[in-house]
Amino acid sequence: MSMASFIIFLAGFLLVGLASVFKSRGTKSDYYIASRSVSPALTGLSAVATNNSGYMFIGVIGFTYLTGLAAIWLMLGWILGDFLASLFIHRQLRISTEHTREITFAGVLSRWQGGDLIYVRKFAAVITVLFLGAYAAAQLAAGGKALHVLFGWAHQSGAILVAVIVAGYCLAGGIRASIWTDAAQSLVMVCAMGLLFIVGVDGLGGIDATWQQLAQIPHYLNWFPDNLLMPGLGGVMLFVVGWMFAGFSVIGQPHIMIRFMALDNANHMRQARVYYYSFFTIFYALATGVGMLSRLYLPELQGMDPELALPTIAMQLLPPVLVGLILAGIFAATMSTADALVLACSSALTHDLAPRRLEKTWEIKSMTLVVTALALLIALAETQSVFNLVILSWSTLAAAFGPLLFILVRRHPVDERLALVMMALGMGTAWLWRYFDLHEDIYEGMPGMLAGLASYYLLRQVLVPRGRRPA
Repeated sequence: MSMASFIIFLAGFLLVGLASVFKSRGTKSDYYIASRSVSPALTGLSAVATNNSGYMFIGVIGFTYLTGLAAIWLMLGWILGDFLASLFIHRQLRISTEHTREITFAGVLSRWQGGDLIYVRKFAAVITVLFLGAYAAAQLAAGGKALHVLFGWAHQSGAILVAVIVAGYCLAGGIRASIWTDAAQSLVMVCAMGLLFIVGVDGLGGIDATWQQLAQIPHYLNWFPDNLLMPGLGGVMLFVVGWMFAGFSVIGQPHIMIRFMALDNANHMRQARVYYYSFFTIFYALATGVGMLSRLYLPELQGMDPELALPTIAMQLLPPVLVGLILAGIFAATMSTADALVLACSSALTHDLAPRRLEKTWEIKSMTLVVTALALLIALAETQSVFNLVILSWSTLAAAFGPLLFILVRRHPVDERLALVMMALGMGTAWLWRYFDLHEDIYEGMPGMLAGLASYYLLRQVLVPRGRRPA
């Protein structure tokens, strides 16, 4: 029965995506940016579904299972940082998208101030392909983990299934298909997580009884982790601010920002933000709650893979037909992000990296298939956890693109050499932070972005021509 309900939901998502072909205009701009005609509601729902990926269903719940109540700071910091970024970045990006008439994130950055910073475009496109490709692989791996637990299939089966479905509707309607299915998937994701949270709390005897049982787990209800970088208020502030930078890092994620670039009108950004943050807050809170409940229902997962918590607790608490709903929710999350990642990589290859810009429909769709296949190969290797792979990709993209976009929005002039230094230094700092295991105390995107910004203010007198310096 769970298999039947799962298949019905998947078929529904596929049909929604395929239906978008009737709105297709058959152009490259329509395939990659929906001709900048997406409504605020669809923009917000699509962006939140893309953000709340398999990382949320699998990675965050696994992290919360191990960490406890202190994981709430990941949620609060992430959402607050994301919101602060949206107040002054998103609308300006949408305006610049229309002004430059570009269809890729790298393209808009390179032409923001007029002209075309060719090396910035190429470097940004390479980063996009490498790290969004790894990010896509993490989504496919998340689907594989869920199917393994629920149906006993090999991990590879779920990854292949997600890849096939995503390729199918992306080929049909491009980003419009992705956005339409994202909207449907966001509703299923919230319903699935809400259902599991309600049933889980009820099974433990209600909110008070649940809280009392959680309190019996040593240190599990501590407000802050025990292993802070420094004791006292300073360590607490660094921990929280670090996760605020993780949320602020959304401005460096091409697959999410392209949703706001596709909005029908820059003046509709406030409406899109209402949909985005309403669903984001509800879903993240539910995911954190389910992660904590999993510790009570599944104490045996300690020492094993905590990223299996969600599908395992669903099988324990729900009847088969609703288990199918949960699995559909996991797959909805993975697909809603995987399709965006695949299209972002495809656009970077066809528009920014190819020796000539590929305009023919068969060329564009062929590249979509190539990107999907490469992401699948990485997923099948199973080299890292979903949580670690997503955080590494997220922080790298944030450190590379976030500082540059911030400076461009502030209307400071940027020489091409300085832009490349900012991107390289930001990424290098984030990688070194992770290499020396400092990311366990402070999210590596924070020092990465700060290093990128610092390099601009320290080097602009040397690398920016005098006539282009701000007064």
